[in-house]
Amino acid sequence: MSEWIPLHLLLQSARPGRTVGALDGAVLDHAGLLARARGWQVAFAAAEGRDWALYFTDSLAFAAALLGAWSAGKRVHLPGDDLPGTLQALRPHVDGFAGDVDACWQPLHAAAPTDVPPVGVVLDPQACRLVVFTSGSTGEPAAIEKRLEQLGAEVEALQQAFGALLAGAHVHGTVSHQHIYGLLFRVLWPLAAGRAIERRRFFHEDLVAALAAAPSVLVATPAHLKRLPPQLDWAGARGQLRAVFSSGGPLPAQAATEVRAVLGIAPIEVFGSSETGGIAWRRCEGEAPAWQPLPGVQWRIDDGQLAVASAHLAQDGWWRSEDRAEASADGGFRLLGRADRIVKIEERRVSLGALEQALCRDAGVAEAQVLVLPGARAQLAAVIVPHDRTLAQAGDAERRAFIGRLTARLAEGHDAVTRPRRWRLVAATPVNAQGKPTQALLQALFQKALPTPQWLARDATTARLALLLVPELMAFEGHFPGVAVLPGVAQVDWAIQLAREAFDLPPRFLRMDALKFQQVARPHDVLQLHLDWDPVRCVLGFRFSSDHGIHASGKVLFADAD
Repeated sequence: MSEWIPLHLLLQSARPGRTVGALDGAVLDHAGLLARARGWQVAFAAAEGRDWALYFTDSLAFAAALLGAWSAGKRVHLPGDDLPGTLQALRPHVDGFAGDVDACWQPLHAAAPTDVPPVGVVLDPQACRLVVFTSGSTGEPAAIEKRLEQLGAEVEALQQAFGALLAGAHVHGTVSHQHIYGLLFRVLWPLAAGRAIERRRFFHEDLVAALAAAPSVLVATPAHLKRLPPQLDWAGARGQLRAVFSSGGPLPAQAATEVRAVLGIAPIEVFGSSETGGIAWRRCEGEAPAWQPLPGVQWRIDDGQLAVASAHLAQDGWWRSEDRAEASADGGFRLLGRADRIVKIEERRVSLGALEQALCRDAGVAEAQVLVLPGARAQLAAVIVPHDRTLAQAGDAERRAFIGRLTARLAEGHDAVTRPRRWRLVAATPVNAQGKPTQALLQALFQKALPTPQWLARDATTARLALLLVPELMAFEGHFPGVAVLPGVAQVDWAIQLAREAFDLPPRFLRMDALKFQQVARPHDVLQLHLDWDPVRCVLGFRFSSDHGIHASGKVLFADAD
């Protein structure tokens, strides 16, 4: 078993024979990691400003930069992704970027290892700071500052709770180190414990082979574990897996059972948040057991809500969560839903969590998410993942019958005002990079991407149809701030999509000609779309018009596939 190294001593001196993982196709040992960290230390020491954002695709490359930044006195910010909008929102709060970001952000580069003297460093647990961001599952992501002291206490609690299971295991994961769960379980804890860090795996086929190669631990999210394909040959992985961790959201009981059947091991759920760090854990065997606190975590119930105290928190004392809970007979606690998910619909208080629990009691429901759709008159909506995934694509009659059954179940305890009015059946709940369903993703399911066409005439080369522009169309959102106007790009896209329904178009788009936009189109307008297809020249002509005149027209050229 490798020697435990507290996080603040990781850069003090290299431990001979200690492997930290593989980077750029080669094994990286502790001395190699320290050399890379020193390169980053020199680069950051020469860079102005205290606050720097790090984004790396590789976990070990990230670890070297993180340790180097801390040793140079920098406060590190971790964006959840490298999307332009994410980095642009972060730009006013940082002095620069480092890592795998576009050149337009002028990322900092590490100094060459040969230019760096081998000086050992002891990190200051109080001074080293990290800023992580909440998932945004209930709104905009919020910045949370963590001290190295807090992070060190948490990985020591994880080691005390689970370290004996993982001796000699390689750490595999589907979660990103850019988020607190992945950072702790895939980077900081393995570095302290001396476990080899493997690259992040996205594809199940890749994961099957990797898990079978050596003793392994899998760090995943419910979103990934719910989709394990049982038809793959997991036999080799079952012989090597020491533990499967799940965090970031609740793992449904049915999914936990399926994980155990496929991987041969019951998953361990870890409950916590960006603000609190890890709070409790449970092993999912049979009926969902109560949560047991991690070592060093105290808990109590305050007015029906869970309160915790631990060294993982930013301050001493008790932190009251928005999770409703009750104590269990075995000394743990059970979660009863979020207290902050109480909403008012037509002056009536409604618990979204209670609706979800009621829906999940139906044998046909695998998952349920209930949300409020904003508008002049707020509406409750439900997103349902049926156990029978084919219902998501079934005909109207089957879908209506299933939704009718769920509505009848809810009617036993909820009147018409406090039941969902709108429904979506989906094969899988949409999730963000952290494996969590956000309000924006759920709301998008209720926004129409394309107006319902009313076909007025259609033959082999011409078609005419009417399109009512309902306000809920996605195209009206965000293109022109504060103004609901149909963008020209949406009109071109609709023309091509509807033409593919009407005609046998070649697969390859070449270019557009004679494109004109003349009148704006707004919600409640009724557009007439005229389509003309020339199969000899492979040219599609289109024209949108209404009582206001011609809105858009043009030609689209296609070609056969190469």
